[in-house]
Amino acid sequence: MAAFVKALNAKIRSNPVSDYFCSTHFWGPASNFGIPLAAVLDTQKSPDLISGQMTGALTVYAFTFMRYSLAVTPKNYLLFACHFTNAGAQLTQGYRYLDYHYWGGKQKLEAAEASQAAGGALEKAVAVAPPVATSVPASK
Repeated sequence: MAAFVKALNAKIRSNPVSDYFCSTHFWGPASNFGIPLAAVLDTQKSPDLISGQMTGALTVYAFTFMRYSLAVTPKNYLLFACHFTNAGAQLTQGYRYLDYHYWGGKQKLEAAEASQAAGGALEKAVAVAPPVATSVPASK
């Protein structure tokens, strides 16, 4: 059995493409892309759900490993792309957090919701109200 595994490994490692796809230089970044994917999808959610501390930590993490991905030999450009995407998404989330909590975004959102609720109540009142009969005198 050991001879079979050794032969299979030698076959995989002899082809540069399959050697790359069977290495940590591919699978590390491929599995790590879940973090930026989640951050990009979170940009569609309400900003009150954003954790400022976690966003800050993930931003530092992304920039640290962007640097690391270019410091290793051979350079891992897939890992760089993963952390570059993550850094952009985390910076976006950080801006949304600061805007919502410190730059008046919460008040703007509450005002927009209040005006939308008032507009919705007016539309509902108009839809429920019975039609008013008007008569126009006939002209002679």
